Amino acid sequence: MKPQIRILIYSILFFLYLTTTHYFLSLGEILKTDPYRTMGCGFAVLNLIYAFFGLKWKPLLNVICSIGIAALALFLALQFANLHLLVNYDPYLVKTALFANALFSIIFWEIVYQIKIRNTKI
Repeated sequence: MKPQIRILIYSILFFLYLTTTHYFLSLGEILKTDPYRTMGCGFAVLNLIYAFFGLKWKPLLNVICSIGIAALALFLALQFANLHLLVNYDPYLVKTALFANALFSIIFWEIVYQIKIRNTKI
């Protein structure tokens, strides 16, 4: 996949992460579930859509990478928010966690993509 196409897809994925978070939180309130589980499952679904339409790898690899990346990115985003680095700009650290989650997901997708490409060339 060309770098320009990957950048476009990552930009769309970043936008989707930021726009769907509100809907995932609203869904969690309606279902009366833990917001972290709801957001984790919602981000896993977004990652699944990206994996199946963007990467087109084997289905098992798509599912494992999607769930793993969603869980790891959400965990790291919460840890990053707990560092309280941007308290002056974001007092409740919600935006910090959202942006960190989106950026971590994109970084992990690129890492998985590079590993997959390098393993197929050998």
